[in-house]
Amino acid sequence: MTESSFQRVKNAFVSAIWATFASMSLGLAFKIWLAQWVDKSDLALYHTVVDIISMSLILLSGFRASMVVSFSQTKNDADITNIFRYSLITMVLFTWGLVLPYIKHQLNIDVEYIQLVGVILGMGFKVYFTNQIGMYRLYDIANKAIWIEPLVQVLLFLVCFYLFGQTAVASLFFSLMLSNFAVATYMFIQRRKLIATTPLAPVQLDEKMKSFVKKSMMSSLEVGASILMIYAAVLLTIGYFTIDELGDFQVVVRPVLAYFTMLFVFPVYRYILPEIAQCLRHEQHQEIALIRRWFFKLSLAISASLLLVLVLFSDEIVGFIFPQTYAKAAPVLLHFSLFFGFMMLNAFQVAYIKAHGLFLQSLMIRLLGVATLLSMFYLLRLFTDNVVAVILALGFGYLAMFIASSIIERKLLKQHSFDEANAAH
Repeated sequence: MTESSFQRVKNAFVSAIWATFASMSLGLAFKIWLAQWVDKSDLALYHTVVDIISMSLILLSGFRASMVVSFSQTKNDADITNIFRYSLITMVLFTWGLVLPYIKHQLNIDVEYIQLVGVILGMGFKVYFTNQIGMYRLYDIANKAIWIEPLVQVLLFLVCFYLFGQTAVASLFFSLMLSNFAVATYMFIQRRKLIATTPLAPVQLDEKMKSFVKKSMMSSLEVGASILMIYAAVLLTIGYFTIDELGDFQVVVRPVLAYFTMLFVFPVYRYILPEIAQCLRHEQHQEIALIRRWFFKLSLAISASLLLVLVLFSDEIVGFIFPQTYAKAAPVLLHFSLFFGFMMLNAFQVAYIKAHGLFLQSLMIRLLGVATLLSMFYLLRLFTDNVVAVILALGFGYLAMFIASSIIERKLLKQHSFDEANAAH
């Protein structure tokens, strides 16, 4: 019996939560272990370089949504893949030619050239195969890759440091580079068992492929806007509050926000979006309704549980995990829990909107969130000087996005109901 889209989504989503949790736990344990004995400046250097390179390549992760939607509509994986290949090659060369010299000469960061090039190429290959298996809806491969990468990096670090006698920083860079290549190779081999590699060839830019390019640009801009939303909160904290309050946000609040996003928001775009796009292609609106009902119940359960736990134990949790100097982060975390449900629901609604090919609308929703964040922060500043104003403004940004996406989602649902009624007559 063929598995329904609803069952595929449930199985893949739950598996992704466990895989992501395992990956996060391993990565966090590795960071804590390194922090015990590796010089703080060396770790800062490593994370700074990785962040800069990641920022230059992360925009291409926006291609995944447009690849998923366009492939579900056209089944033209050859042209879609080649457009993405050429875009990725261009971005890798840009990073190699401009970002790498900036790291070496403008920031004066002492990292070997081969390590920087290796990290750029490794990340590029990983982005390529991650997007490709997303397009083909190969969820089992995607979930295994989530925890394979940090496991391989830890093992390679131990080999580089203890067996080959590399320094800690060199071992970190080599293990990151090689783990990216390793997980990319794994995805390539597993995908090739199921789907043959499309040849590198010139692109036939018909109207559908031009539409794909436009969607990809919009999706990449949306990824940039989502990054801007978080960094705007960081910059507001830097500009208006003390270094201690900045530390609370950066060390406690931002990582928690990132972890919950990885666990419960990212899987929406990886697994729910492809299935909704597939259902729309086959006009399986009842399947979409089942997915929607299940995810809304899941979002309510997760957000209510998070809120309840933090209402009762936020001080104890922060005090157990972090030193006493971070105790003031507890109320900020509590306010974060108030709007996390809106983040999850908005993710589903945006996925539903994108599945219809409305990438411009999803970009406008994200920009509305950024604008609401900024305007609400300065409005809240009139009433309070507390750092909680930053997290509340961020929450209002997600609330505004939720309202806007709800309006568009409702219009699409009404349109499908109208079409089905006409078809019945």
